[in-house]
Amino acid sequence: MSLMLLDSASLYFRAFYGLPDSLRSPDGRPVNAVRGLLDMIAFLVTEHRPDRVVACWDDDWRPAFRVEAIASYKGHRVARATPSGEPDVEEVPDALTPQVPVIVDVLAALGIARVGAPGFEADDVIGTLTAREVERSAAAAAASMPLAGVAGVVPGAGVDIVTGDRDLFQLVDDAAGVRVLYPARGIRDPDVVDQARLAEKYGVPTGAAYADMAILRGDPSDGLPGVAGIGEKTAAKLIDAFGDLDAIRAAARSGAPGLSPTQRTKLEAAADYLDVAPVVVQVARDAPVPELDDALPREPAAPDALDALAARWGIRSSVDRVLAALAG
Repeated sequence: MSLMLLDSASLYFRAFYGLPDSLRSPDGRPVNAVRGLLDMIAFLVTEHRPDRVVACWDDDWRPAFRVEAIASYKGHRVARATPSGEPDVEEVPDALTPQVPVIVDVLAALGIARVGAPGFEADDVIGTLTAREVERSAAAAAASMPLAGVAGVVPGAGVDIVTGDRDLFQLVDDAAGVRVLYPARGIRDPDVVDQARLAEKYGVPTGAAYADMAILRGDPSDGLPGVAGIGEKTAAKLIDAFGDLDAIRAAARSGAPGLSPTQRTKLEAAADYLDVAPVVVQVARDAPVPELDDALPREPAAPDALDALAARWGIRSSVDRVLAALAG
């Protein structure tokens, strides 16, 4: 029973910037993100035929626990200051903001599962649902559930994560059947990121190693400084030499061979950052995500409401493509 997890904000932002804002509702409001996301879903369902689909949501795009660890985390994306204790407001294009509630309504009318977790990002929702699926798959295989021993069938979670965010490469796991569909060239021709792809493109063998590399490298787009002077290639070489971030740091402290004096100095200077960076970079596997019915619907949950939304927003053709994909 394959599971597809959609990084919703990543995809509707991509749709918004990829389609012209001349795509408008009958009363003149932009619907390019709505139409683009629906067309993506129609294609993904038709092409990959998942049994289950979840649109994973950012209930908090800049969680407090990550900001407490590294204050600069996504700081440049904050649109305006908010009173103490209130969530930061993300800077979002004016034409996109009103389209997000429309996406929520259309997904609900279609019956496509959508879920977030208070205080967590969509990445954490994806990490948690992936961990649950892997655990269930392993338990089923251990208990010799149907398919686990069928000739030619390899037990595995069968999780496809659809995202434009490389941070989720850390979840890639061939043995568990977890891969990422990364739309570098568009949703119709994504990079299929498995462990071979991680090794080929980034020089790291596993998803966990990718996370360690990302910590060392840093990410200016997320406000993560990284270790000064250690870029992606150097980070990958250090992981290859020592195994993981903890081992690299231990080598720097002990003066073990394999690190240059300059590298050792840089790692020691970045000790405060490296102490907290894993909390920020690593996605949660235990976010409070409720259990949900994620079965891919074959017909809309609320046909009348869906028809009304299609008419109001002028998205009939995109809705029909999703319905045809579901029925297929």
